[in-house]
Amino acid sequence: MTELRRLRVFIADDHPVVLAGVRSVLDRDPDVEIVGEARDGETTLRMAIGLKPAMMVLDLSMPGLNGVEVTRQLLAQLPDCKVVVLTVHEDRAYLRKLIEVGAAGYVLKRSVTDDLLRAIHAVASGGMYLDPSIAAHAVDRTLDSPSENATAGADLSEREVEVLRFASVGHSNKAIANILTISVRSVETYKARAMDKLGLDNRVGLVGYAIEKGWLAAS
Repeated sequence: MTELRRLRVFIADDHPVVLAGVRSVLDRDPDVEIVGEARDGETTLRMAIGLKPAMMVLDLSMPGLNGVEVTRQLLAQLPDCKVVVLTVHEDRAYLRKLIEVGAAGYVLKRSVTDDLLRAIHAVASGGMYLDPSIAAHAVDRTLDSPSENATAGADLSEREVEVLRFASVGHSNKAIANILTISVRSVETYKARAMDKLGLDNRVGLVGYAIEKGWLAAS
């Protein structure tokens, strides 16, 4: 991979030792370029909006703005940026919040050495990555799962399935439209119709459905 095609990643953690560890892991991969780093939420958000990285590796618990709020505000400005969150928390409530705001990866800090690069490449390839220990709980009704009728299989068209698969891993409507070469309005229509058929009303439920269907990289 050439220099111009390297994956541009911004990293953020308020603990210098963790930040150094993340940097060390990413430096092993010649296809990854660290374009910036920060140690608090406000600085992270300001720098990332200016640098426009392809991906953010972000600590969940930082001073000022926490990882959930940074993700929410960042994706409002840079909807095509992918966010991989690092955390010590295995509580399903944190996972739910991050999925709601659009995070595409969730890696436990104790798994960084083994799983961070795997997560980054899964997300960069258009997938979603949940730490295996969390994914097991997620499948076990951790997320808002669709109704029994939905999980049994709704009468979705091929295009509706395509749109939902891209939406479940965090692609914006505009990105999906570009991938499928259809209009943003068509994407919105297909997504709304499919969600209605499945009885889903938010991204948490959609990700739960995607996990059950085996659509996500780490499920």
